[in-house]
Amino acid sequence: MDPYVAALLGTVALAALLPASGAAATAVGDAADIAIGLLFFLYGSRLSTREALNGLRQWRLHLVVGASTFVLFPLLGLAARGLAPFLLTDRLYTGLLFLCVVPSTVQSSVALTSTARGNVPAAICAGTYSSLLGMIVTPLLAAWLIGSDVRFSANGLLAIATQLLLPFLAGQALRRWTAPFIGRHKKVLALLDRGSILLVVYTAFSRGMTEGIWNQITPARLVALLGLAAAVLGLALTTTSFTARRLGFRREDRVTIVFCGSNKSLATGLPMAAVLFGDAAGPVILPLMLFHQLQLMVCAIIAGRWSRRAPEAASAQGERVQITEVRG
Repeated sequence: MDPYVAALLGTVALAALLPASGAAATAVGDAADIAIGLLFFLYGSRLSTREALNGLRQWRLHLVVGASTFVLFPLLGLAARGLAPFLLTDRLYTGLLFLCVVPSTVQSSVALTSTARGNVPAAICAGTYSSLLGMIVTPLLAAWLIGSDVRFSANGLLAIATQLLLPFLAGQALRRWTAPFIGRHKKVLALLDRGSILLVVYTAFSRGMTEGIWNQITPARLVALLGLAAAVLGLALTTTSFTARRLGFRREDRVTIVFCGSNKSLATGLPMAAVLFGDAAGPVILPLMLFHQLQLMVCAIIAGRWSRRAPEAASAQGERVQITEVRG
């Protein structure tokens, strides 16, 4: 089992056995907010402004990724409406809809694209653009599709901007001084990335335990939710792959579109859920957590296969070029 997956499961188990409550819950929540802010500061520090601007040239690629993230996924979520309350509780279906409006991820998309020998600079830009756009689009879509369960207000948008957008912009502004430090301490900062997410998970699940929400979710519903998440992921992977081919993108760009267009961000989605759903965020983040683990496992297998095929594709292309030269 992947150590990060084990850590997530261990965090959920810890919240079930020793949920934070009272003053401890407040302290843990504040620590999680600070850690997430620092995480997005690091995201801003890592992205070169020149890379971000150069990425705008590949507007067709980013348009396809954005359409998959904020159009295809919400449509898939709406198509599953008939499953509630038969297979899913209303709260779990709310979580499924929220999963479908969360922006794409940066880190795992870039890592998968790199493994599969895709267009890594485009993946960095696509994930970053999606995260920035999601700070506005995700609350709007959540309010529209989910309705009264979402605490949507100007204050909610301000909270998201304060916790996510402002640290990112600060990282961009200070990148000249922070980038060298980040380059020298990548391993330590990677632990911070994952630790931030674990803190948010522990906080949300602790709230659910203290309020007795988890008693309403049966093992059968969890299995149904896992199967539905797998179906959504499969449809997203198939649709992005088919669309990228039909639109004539080169292989490296197709890899980027598939991974960036089918992945969802746990790091961005969890703090947004905490702002938009408050104390009821526990069950809402469960579909996102399950989907995140599925996307890591399934996409890692796909990336490995594409990586092994990449030399064959390059060799075949070279042979075609040689044949053309001979004929010429």
